[in-house]
Amino acid sequence: MAVEFISAVHTTPTTEATPGGRRRGSFDPEYTRRFVRALDDGGFDWTLVAYGSSSVDANQLAQFVLNHSERIAPMVAHRPGFVAPTQAAKVFATLDRIGGGRMGVHIISGGDDQEQRREGDYLDKSERYARSEEFVRILRQIWESEGQPVSHEGRYYRFEDFATDILPVQDALPISVGGSSEHAYRIGGQLGDIFGLWGEPLAETAQQIAAVNAHADAAGRPHPRIWVSFRPIVAATDELAWEKAHDVLGAVRANGSVNGWRPPNVGSQRLRAVAARGDRHDRALWTPLVEATAQPGSTTALVGSYETVAKALLDYVDIGCELLSIRGWDPLTDAIDYARHIVPLVRQELAHRDAGSVQEIA
Repeated sequence: MAVEFISAVHTTPTTEATPGGRRRGSFDPEYTRRFVRALDDGGFDWTLVAYGSSSVDANQLAQFVLNHSERIAPMVAHRPGFVAPTQAAKVFATLDRIGGGRMGVHIISGGDDQEQRREGDYLDKSERYARSEEFVRILRQIWESEGQPVSHEGRYYRFEDFATDILPVQDALPISVGGSSEHAYRIGGQLGDIFGLWGEPLAETAQQIAAVNAHADAAGRPHPRIWVSFRPIVAATDELAWEKAHDVLGAVRANGSVNGWRPPNVGSQRLRAVAARGDRHDRALWTPLVEATAQPGSTTALVGSYETVAKALLDYVDIGCELLSIRGWDPLTDAIDYARHIVPLVRQELAHRDAGSVQEIA
């Protein structure tokens, strides 16, 4: 199994745990450049370029990543509905050309009606997923056209004789689908090359993987590679890591009340249900930050020494996860720590496995 590491681009040093909290929508080019170079030098394979209604433009940020790196590949989040698929196909292909074949697209259909409406999207959730399905099929058709004219008449998109000279370096860009609803499992299983999950306990994660794979089997296509996301809190020993974890939790709480608001998306609902059952799960999964942040994203932590967290990540590899997403609460410092201590331990153990030897992480 080829296991890869993925981070997420931070454009400022702020998070929910830094003084004053996370500053959304800001862009510090020098900080972002340092962050991207740290990922590139640290051996990460991918980095998510997130999408938000108030955030820096994801496509331009992806080009920034490509211009300031040598090997890392941006995974560009994209919400169908705001850009025609013909235009998107050219944009993504152009970015792939700029990066020499370093690009992926992460399709997010949107789990929050209010957030969608900020940019003028008034479709309900089921329609958003149906639109995403049509969007992905069009992208693939254009990229496989070899520049020949393509026409389409569907429920959400219609065009005639579209042709483009700009095609990806790759035969087709890897397409990732994320979500925790049955809609997401279906689209991801039927169309995705990669499927993204947030960090739940092993049993729940295995159930989600099985749901996605069942749709892939029904469609007669390979299982998507599974991407699972955590925000680890690590230190030289377990004791120091737990001290650090409680400091992070205290800092998040000090940044202010969430005023009872809870993200409505299914993934966040699932994380809250896990957190309600207890703070600690499996080897190192820790959930109090789910409620403390009330963020509609990945908020579960793996807590422990470098060795403990590496073993916990390998537990997820053992149930079928091939992309390990790790990003921190002090973004640049944590990325450097992960690259120095976590990534090498996991890769070393996987290399031993590939060689047929057994060498347990100390």
